[in-house]
Amino acid sequence: MIIDSIEVIKLELPMKYPYEVAYQSFDKAENVLIRISAGGFNGWGCAAPDPHVTGEYPADVLEKARSILPSFIGKDPFRKAVIMSHLKKEAAGAFSLWAAVDMALWDLLGKKADLPVWKILGGYRERIRTSATIGICSLEDTIKSLKELQQAGFFIVKLKGGQNVHEDLERLKAVRMTSGDHFRIRFDANQGYSSAEAIYFIENSLDLNIELFEQPNSVANPELLGVMTRKSITPIMADESILSLLDAFHLVKKGLIDLMNIKIMKVGGITEAIQVDAVARSAGVEVMVGCMDESALGIAAGLHFALSRKNIRYADLDGHFGLKDDPAAGAVVYKKGYLYPAKGPGLGWAGL
Repeated sequence: MIIDSIEVIKLELPMKYPYEVAYQSFDKAENVLIRISAGGFNGWGCAAPDPHVTGEYPADVLEKARSILPSFIGKDPFRKAVIMSHLKKEAAGAFSLWAAVDMALWDLLGKKADLPVWKILGGYRERIRTSATIGICSLEDTIKSLKELQQAGFFIVKLKGGQNVHEDLERLKAVRMTSGDHFRIRFDANQGYSSAEAIYFIENSLDLNIELFEQPNSVANPELLGVMTRKSITPIMADESILSLLDAFHLVKKGLIDLMNIKIMKVGGITEAIQVDAVARSAGVEVMVGCMDESALGIAAGLHFALSRKNIRYADLDGHFGLKDDPAAGAVVYKKGYLYPAKGPGLGWAGL
């Protein structure tokens, strides 16, 4: 069985609800779909580049995909290590492109084996709760969004901040008062705080029962994460600080974090995510599987990975909910706060 053809497709998906984080505003998602065909089967992958997280621009990913991927035609798709090694050499640092190709090869394998990828990977659970995100917005819009999410059945919200610690705490207190004691709240500063601001946030949010505090400081100084971890009762999670297996190793070796956010797009695929998770597991660090603004196909890859491992305790797989015209919208199934994989082999999406 050899690769017969490869197709690269640009996706520009407008957002139903534009939002803001500490470093940028978003009103659309630019993704790249990749189809790898072999032996009558189609494997699909999705790249969701972000210059602030993966270090890539969509146009660059599209150009690299169209120039490099045709060289894999005629290769054995199940010799994935060979293909990925060549891709990483020819497209150094193109993490979301690596993720898309790796994803497509797993999807192809699942379809050939007539098994869903989450079972091939280990099959620990059949569903997982996911949070839904509220971006930086006014207090009134925050509460409005919270109530809509509660009506939709969500148990967990992730509140974005990092621009103004005092406004963040005000919004956080309002969310806790509105949601009640049993609702789970996560907070993500997206590197926005100085050390003093992060400590102020920690000290003034103790009675708000925050489940986790994500990436308080800049990735430029990873030691600050260790300072926050030592000072905080609330678990400190690394996100942007983890782009590679080496990053994960250094963070857990030095005891700088309590939790780790693994994103398929950020680390370069399901295969790499498995290795990063193994580092976390070896250090007793629990994991959240996160996402970018990505088609439900990309979310499906994160979900299949999340379902496969016991120590993956958290999921933040909501990047597809607000996208319009997503061709892969059925690749994951949402029910009352939980995500389920679509039925079918591979990643569960038949494709275009």
